[in-house]
Amino acid sequence: MTKLKLGIPKGSLESATIGLFAQAGWNIRSRSRNYFPTVDDPDITCALVRSQEMATYVANGTLDLGLTGLDWILETGADVEEVCDLVYSKSTDQPCRWVLVVPESSPIQSIEDLEGKRIATELVNFTRRYLADHNVSAEVEFSWGATEAKAVEGLVDAVVEITETGSTIRAHGLRIVCDLLHTHTRLIANKDAFADPHKKAKIDQIALLLTASLHARQKVALNMNVPKQQLSAVVALLPSLHAPTVNHLYGNDWLAVETVVDAHLVRELIPKLRQAGAEGILEYELRKIV
Repeated sequence: MTKLKLGIPKGSLESATIGLFAQAGWNIRSRSRNYFPTVDDPDITCALVRSQEMATYVANGTLDLGLTGLDWILETGADVEEVCDLVYSKSTDQPCRWVLVVPESSPIQSIEDLEGKRIATELVNFTRRYLADHNVSAEVEFSWGATEAKAVEGLVDAVVEITETGSTIRAHGLRIVCDLLHTHTRLIANKDAFADPHKKAKIDQIALLLTASLHARQKVALNMNVPKQQLSAVVALLPSLHAPTVNHLYGNDWLAVETVVDAHLVRELIPKLRQAGAEGILEYELRKIV
């Protein structure tokens, strides 16, 4: 099989993406001042590519497979096969937002108030289409960076910028008017590569294990020992993928109970399990859930 050419997003998502692949089973090692990381899979070669350019290179066949945001797929209009969603980011596992931002004192309160105004953004094509869909005529210019500062300094009337929490925007004395787009990472493939049975098999393998790894991040495994007479009370507290696993411990009336639960429930659940009679409660992180 010809090696699968995989694009890893360079920049803010690079470390998070390499970490996700490591959890999925591929060790990717980037090297200083080198755009071609090594990977411990003889069927894959890697290249570091900016997220903004990833969809274009996948569409034209320079890459077979890549990870980029929905925002840049929409911005470039690239004709690619969207394999699966991968909701993760550099600091959280939540989608990012492209938002309309103005100075706190600005009279702009809605999209319609942008009529005749000047807007700076990296997401030029999408923003122009969004305004056209709302019958608003405004000047949209490309921003090479420090986009928020252009609004702070009054160089433009508004900016369209990406954010996760909005805290940096507020810290600069700016205000979010509205959300334009919620975006997250997508695994995308070249259409010819996706039609090749051998490459598609590899793409499907990667997609399965990446999504399984992300799914596992939301869950934990709990193991505990429970007296037989307390089993019903303990099991009643346990949400799980299916019914919990229950096994007899050798030579006594205690049982071993194992289950998988949402990670965010654990801090409330463990005290209740202890009160219901469970002992020796162990929590395990999971690597994959398929």
